[in-house]
Amino acid sequence: MSDFEGLDIWKIRREICMDVWNIIENTTLNKDYSLRNQMNSSSGSIMDNIAEGFERNGNRELIQFLSIAKASCGELRSQLYRCLDRNHITKDRFDDIYSKTVTEGKKIGAFMAYLKKSDRKGAKYD
Repeated sequence: MSDFEGLDIWKIRREICMDVWNIIENTTLNKDYSLRNQMNSSSGSIMDNIAEGFERNGNRELIQFLSIAKASCGELRSQLYRCLDRNHITKDRFDDIYSKTVTEGKKIGAFMAYLKKSDRKGAKYD
């Protein structure tokens, strides 16, 4: 297990990726190729950018990648609205995943704020 796998923000992101994949596999979204691909990409981008930033071992780089991950949370929320508007998911399913992306975005933002205030520059500077 890599160190980033212990981060709560990465674990939540993994859950969201699985939620999106389940929608792709089990709803009419699987035939809406463009939106399906965008949602799969943006949900994966959050998870992947957290991992990549963490592996760089420097707080400045981690903050940069967390910023990209946070932006991808917003992108996924927008795509969820399109998914709902096209009747691929129910309002309850939308609310569930939407709420997770809001929580994730807040946690990423809080982690970024913590890192910006921290005197520690990262493992590669030890």
